[in-house]
Amino acid sequence: MAIENGKRVKVEYTGTLDDGTVFDSSEGKAPLEFTVGEGKVIKGFDDAVKEMSLDEEKEIKIPSAEAYGDIKAELVKKVPRDQLPKEQEPQVGMILGVGMPNGQQIPARITEVADNEVTIDLNHPLAGKNLNFKLKVVGVE
Repeated sequence: MAIENGKRVKVEYTGTLDDGTVFDSSEGKAPLEFTVGEGKVIKGFDDAVKEMSLDEEKEIKIPSAEAYGDIKAELVKKVPRDQLPKEQEPQVGMILGVGMPNGQQIPARITEVADNEVTIDLNHPLAGKNLNFKLKVVGVE
């Protein structure tokens, strides 16, 4: 019997990129728990689980548009170095917390460091990437 919206599920999973790199897994951790259809997981993952039943295993590919979206050039910004925290020397690859007007913090990855400015990327680290998952539904309530 297929899982319906509103059902609470437990899912074991391994997520990989197209090159085989594992970016996330429930292995060694508790299964991922969420309510189907609430939008708490990416759309492609939620949609795939709706088509499954208890103890079913499946492999899926989620195009970037249904995962974290495409890379948006407008989310790459240049910031004066004097606006960065003074405690640490900025380095390419470093993650900074950027405060939003609503008080929320979002991660920004440093992509370039120059004498007077730093380039930060506010895109999700998985933006622009297709995601592959091995799924197994291990609980349905």
